[in-house]
Amino acid sequence: MTINLGLLGMSKGNGHPYSWSAIFNGYNKEAMENCGFPTIPRYLEKQNWPYDKIDEANVTHIWTQNFELSSKIASASNIPIVVNDFKEMITEVDGILLARDDAENHFRFSEPFLKANLPIYIDKPLAYSVKDAKKIIELENYPGQIFSCSSFRYSKEMQLSNPKIKNIGKIYKINATIPNTWEKYAVHLIEPVLNLIMDKGSLSYSKTKKLNEIQGLYLEYKNGFEVEITTLGPGKSPATFELFGDLGSTVIVIDDIFFAFKASLKDFIDGIINKDIRTTKESMLEVIELLELGIDCE
Repeated sequence: MTINLGLLGMSKGNGHPYSWSAIFNGYNKEAMENCGFPTIPRYLEKQNWPYDKIDEANVTHIWTQNFELSSKIASASNIPIVVNDFKEMITEVDGILLARDDAENHFRFSEPFLKANLPIYIDKPLAYSVKDAKKIIELENYPGQIFSCSSFRYSKEMQLSNPKIKNIGKIYKINATIPNTWEKYAVHLIEPVLNLIMDKGSLSYSKTKKLNEIQGLYLEYKNGFEVEITTLGPGKSPATFELFGDLGSTVIVIDDIFFAFKASLKDFIDGIINKDIRTTKESMLEVIELLELGIDCE
């Protein structure tokens, strides 16, 4: 059985409607060149099509706030059906990709689908506060209905099996940086870091910082683990993680974006197929708790 997906987009500066759909459907090279996100056609052209697409599902429907924009995305990412009202998709698809990172709108867009029992992938961040995240999570009708994460959590560079990470021994400190705003991009640092320090214990101390467009959060955990997460404001630089262990240190740069996107989308689909939980309520709320700590320094 092939899973049919409906996609909702778009929010300012977020190319996920194009890239996520292409990972399922393949793409039109000429149309994708005009998507407005120059990095997307560059990493798509490095893949082996159709071998590298996800076979178990297709994006069959799309809605954005503008029919012309929806049609443009559909042309680039081989989506056959453009709808005028996103609620039209409720009876037509098996799952939803909410590919907008304007978290203030996530409740509004996810509510009808959650009430209709459809599984939904909600783009990062799920919400800007724990209160708003709980409001969305409380709409779940069954465990695992909501999938929400930073795809960087799935990046091959940040896996504990990566030799660069294994060779530094037990990690005790991480410094992580990424360009753009805290609200939308700090989650790309928070989730991979939390995946590396699952035995950290509870949070014992936190401190925020803000200097012009640079924003950061310093954390100490009861077992002595230290984390510093910084968003750098406008600019072009990769997500960078400096890891310190008892045997040495290393710098990790996430550069295979396609792999991370595909792995997260595949996990969402596997959760639908296996009817199990792929992102727990507890893990989603832990991420939003740290995101909110940083927002509070504004």
